[in-house]
Amino acid sequence: MAIKEGDTVKIEYVGLLDDGSVFDASETHGQPLEFTVGEGNVIKGFDDAVKGLEVGDEKEFRLEAKDAYGEYNEALKDTVSRDLVRSDMEMEIGKTFWVQSPHGQTIPAKIADLTEDEVTFDLNHPLAGKALTFKIIVVEV
Repeated sequence: MAIKEGDTVKIEYVGLLDDGSVFDASETHGQPLEFTVGEGNVIKGFDDAVKGLEVGDEKEFRLEAKDAYGEYNEALKDTVSRDLVRSDMEMEIGKTFWVQSPHGQTIPAKIADLTEDEVTFDLNHPLAGKALTFKIIVVEV
């Protein structure tokens, strides 16, 4: 039975960057990825790639940044006074913190730059601007 919108599926996967490094894999989580096709619980390109597959099918596909986590957006960098950041936080470039958006969402913010007076946070998803390749196997529909 071919996978269609509304089906709940279990997928084993490995996600690779262009340099061949693995950024995520279902094995790391100890179980297959389970989601309902078309509900938007996974990146759109991934959701679309499983349609039409059947249990046991294997597929390798590449998603450009726009179909994965989006293009890198410079507007998602914000510089604030160091006085506005909790003083007990250990700050260094590259360190990621969880911050609350004005809408109540918790999102990762990576320190992109740091001076004596200011901190620049990057709110882009860590995989924004990157093409992703996935190797998948359909385990269950």
